[in-house]
Amino acid sequence: MRIFGLKLIPLILASVLIYIVGALIYGVLFSAQWMALSGYTAESLAGEQWRMALSPIMPVMITIGMGLLIKDRGITTLMAGLRLGVMVGLLFLVAARLYNYAYGNEPFALLLMDSAHLMANAMIAGAVLGAMKAAE
Repeated sequence: MRIFGLKLIPLILASVLIYIVGALIYGVLFSAQWMALSGYTAESLAGEQWRMALSPIMPVMITIGMGLLIKDRGITTLMAGLRLGVMVGLLFLVAARLYNYAYGNEPFALLLMDSAHLMANAMIAGAVLGAMKAAE
């Protein structure tokens, strides 16, 4: 089965891996640091739990976007997918994330944490989709 001409299994796998990495970074490993850097407390997040339902959407969007780029470029290897992931992560995802830092009032450490997460997202999608030849 395919979506937008891309194999479904690689899309699902990449999306799930991206979701797991985000859950580990923000929910397990650096949860306290992320909350402090973002200015959140357990009380301030209490009424906002509904937003967590949105969290699976971003990995799927990133994976489909990377898949379409991989398809367009004819990428069929892990390394080529990983290289594309580095380019997309740095030149699009992190670049867009810089707007919040440049025009907002947030600590540099939060920019670094979010940027590392975004780079990992694009690299995971590129590596998985390239290695699994999602566009063939």
